[in-house]
Amino acid sequence: MILAIDQGTTGTTCIVFDERMEPVGSAYSEFEQHFPRPGWVEHDATEIWEVTHAIAGEALANAEVSPGELIAVGITNQRETVCVWDPNTGEPLHRAIVWQDRRTAARCEELREAGHEPLIRRRTGLVLDPYFSGTKIEWLLRNVEGLRERAEQGRAVFGTVDSWLTFKLTGEHVTDPSNASRTMLYDIDAGRWDPELLELLDIPERALPRVVASAGALGTTKMDALHGHAVPVAGVAGDQQAALFGQACIDPGMAKNTYGTGSFALINAGFQAPDPAQGLIGTVAWGIGGATTYALEASIFVTGAAVQWLRDGLAIIEHASDSETLARTLESNDGVYFVPALTGLGSPHWDPHARGTIVGLTRGSGRAHIARATLEAIAYQSCDALRAMEQASGKPLSELRADGGATSNSWLMQFQADVLGVPVVVPEIAQTTALGAAYLAGVGVGAWTVSDVRNGWREGARFQPRMSEDEREGLLAGWADALARACA
Repeated sequence: MILAIDQGTTGTTCIVFDERMEPVGSAYSEFEQHFPRPGWVEHDATEIWEVTHAIAGEALANAEVSPGELIAVGITNQRETVCVWDPNTGEPLHRAIVWQDRRTAARCEELREAGHEPLIRRRTGLVLDPYFSGTKIEWLLRNVEGLRERAEQGRAVFGTVDSWLTFKLTGEHVTDPSNASRTMLYDIDAGRWDPELLELLDIPERALPRVVASAGALGTTKMDALHGHAVPVAGVAGDQQAALFGQACIDPGMAKNTYGTGSFALINAGFQAPDPAQGLIGTVAWGIGGATTYALEASIFVTGAAVQWLRDGLAIIEHASDSETLARTLESNDGVYFVPALTGLGSPHWDPHARGTIVGLTRGSGRAHIARATLEAIAYQSCDALRAMEQASGKPLSELRADGGATSNSWLMQFQADVLGVPVVVPEIAQTTALGAAYLAGVGVGAWTVSDVRNGWREGARFQPRMSEDEREGLLAGWADALARACA
C-alpha cells in the first residue's frame, strides 16, 4: 500500500491506496489560518506537521495497514508557501508565508520597474508576482532578526511545504523540480537554482533544498515520524502538477482542468521548456528517470467562487447545486453574460483592473439567468485559457480531463464540452491530486511504471460536444463582447 499526503491551504488529507490504485482508507483535518495584517496570510508550520502526522496515522488505521504492507509515501502540497526552520532542531523560525500573501507586492513592482521581469520570465517561466516564493524568502531574510546570519552559517533553511514535511518525516532537506519551479529562483531549462536570481534577491543557495527527482527515494521515514513505518518518501509534486499526473496526462498535448474556488488548467508541454507565452506560466510538471516534463499553466481566479458569491453575496441560491437546477430551466442564456472579474482576471488576460460585469439584462431576466451566466462564465474562462495554451504549445487539444468539486455539475461539464468542441472526461477516482502523489511514489519504488499509470487511469463520465459550430461561435462572440466591457 502507498500513503498519499495531500497538504492543502486549509487542511491536510491523507489517503491510502492499494496495489490496484484504489483508495482504501482516508482522513482529513483543517488547521488554523493566520492573518496578522491586511494582505498577509500565514500558517503555523508546526501545526501543519502535527495535523499531518495525526491524519496520516488515522488514514493508516482506517485502511488497516499491517506492518510491512506500506511500501512508500507520496507528498503533494500547496505550492509557493515558504517555511523556514533550524535544520539542527527542526523548529520553525517564523510562521510559513502562504502563497496568497501579498506583502511583497511593492517589492515586485520595484523589481519590475528596474527591468528584471524579462530575466525572471526567461529563466523561470513565471511572471513577477508576490504569489511566488522568491520575494517571500527575501522578505524573511530582511525582516527576521538574525535570520540572514543563520542562513549563511547553515543554521536556517528554507523550503516549500513538501520540503518541510519531507524533513520532518526523514530528516532530509530536499524538494522536487515541480515545487522548485514555483519559487522564482529555479532555472527550469538548466534544472538548477539560478545564480543570477539568487544574487538579485540576495538569497544564499546553501539555505535552499537539494532538488531531486519527483519519483524516487527522497529519504526514509523515521519510525516515530510515521507511526512505526520506515518506508521511502518516493513521490513529490506540487498539487496542480500532481493532479496532472493523477489524471494520467502523460503525453504532450494532454490537459486537465481543476475546478475549485478558482481553476487551474495545465497542459503537458513535453520534454522542452516552453517559451514564455502571454498570460500563461511555464512550469516543471515532474522529473522522472533523469527526464524533465514541462507544462503550461493557466490560473483562473474566480470560478467556483462565483457560485459561492451567488449563495453568500446575492443570496439567490441556498446551495451550490441550485445553480445547475436553475440553469436547466432555460433553453438559452437569452444574451445574459457574467464576467466574474471579482478579483481581476487571470490567465490568459492578466488584468488586475477588470471588474465583475453582467451584461444583457432585460425585464425578463431573473435569477436563473444569473445562475446560468455564472456557470457559463466558468466554461468560457476555461476555454480562453485552454485555447491560449493550445496556441502556445502548438498541440491541439483532443480532450480535457476535469477534476474538482464542480465536476459534479453535469450541466457545466456538458456546456464546457460544447464550447471547447472536445470531450470533457471526469475520472472514476475523484481525488486526483492525492492519486498523483501515490502514482509518483509507486513509480519511485518500482511498484508501477509510467505506462501502468497511463493504463490504470479510469474514466468515470464522458461529455461529448453536441453544439453546432454556429451556436458555439455565437456564444463565444457574446462572451468576448462582455469581456471587453469588463476590461474597459
